[in-house]
Amino acid sequence: MKLISMKEIVKGMDLEVIYMPEAKDAHVHNGELIRPGLQLAGYFDMFGYERIQIIGRTESNYIDTLSGGIKINRLNKIFSYPIPAVIVCSGREVDPAMLYCAKKHGRALLRTQDRTTKLIRDLGIFLEEKLSPEKTIHGVFMEVYGVGVLIRGKSGIGKSETALELIKKGHRLVADDAVIMRMIDNSIECTSPPLTRHLLEIRGVGIIDIKYMYGVGSVKINQKLGLILDLEEWGDKQVYDRLGFDSEYEDVFGVSIPKSKIPVRIGRNTSMIVEVAAMNLRQKLLGYSIEEEYNKRFMDNINSEEV
Repeated sequence: MKLISMKEIVKGMDLEVIYMPEAKDAHVHNGELIRPGLQLAGYFDMFGYERIQIIGRTESNYIDTLSGGIKINRLNKIFSYPIPAVIVCSGREVDPAMLYCAKKHGRALLRTQDRTTKLIRDLGIFLEEKLSPEKTIHGVFMEVYGVGVLIRGKSGIGKSETALELIKKGHRLVADDAVIMRMIDNSIECTSPPLTRHLLEIRGVGIIDIKYMYGVGSVKINQKLGLILDLEEWGDKQVYDRLGFDSEYEDVFGVSIPKSKIPVRIGRNTSMIVEVAAMNLRQKLLGYSIEEEYNKRFMDNINSEEV
């Protein structure tokens, strides 16, 4: 389970600290947010206390209508749960009772000038990126015709050389050697570590800066994964798919990603094959099926011979 500290959230979202306990720094593991309107009304069943609590204009106005005893009791009960923090939106004044309860139970109390809807949107995106499942794998990641292509293969098979040829043809480098994969909004987003961003290693030459050498249009920070291509040495006894009708997929964080094996040998233009594979995937996504077209031609040929 990935965690993010409230101090990191405060810094990343530029939140105003009304009160932050020094003895402990709360951590968030749930990217969902909650507006505790029902809890302010006294209903605590199914209370999502593990989430950050958002106090918008409606909640603030409701707190103002509560009498002193009821107000302190309701707020005290909310803050008695191990909530990560309470964020007051729209720059509203923080009720003294709320500040008292935050200090009493050692909970972070924050404020933002943003409207409630904007904060929920921006903070939700921020938490999703920080808490999303993540892993780093070996390979090269390119954007080819708008498709995120992960090129894998054993060391020395020609991944970086293929990437360089693709870059010269106008496609964009996302990552070389180390590819960081994250699950964001039911899709897989890939990027590179900051240390190797825009860099490509070519054996015999060394590390080259693609952004400096080919311009800003030759690189990209991140891209959604659409296709996995495994480069492997050509084997005469190996059986390769010649029609492409049997689709193969790989599970990445529960998402099925199309995958193909590309045999490599001298004289074969690997970069061109990668381009064709990316264009073929785009055709499929747009509804064109070569299998259906081939079967139609095949049946038309049989029918013409029968006549």
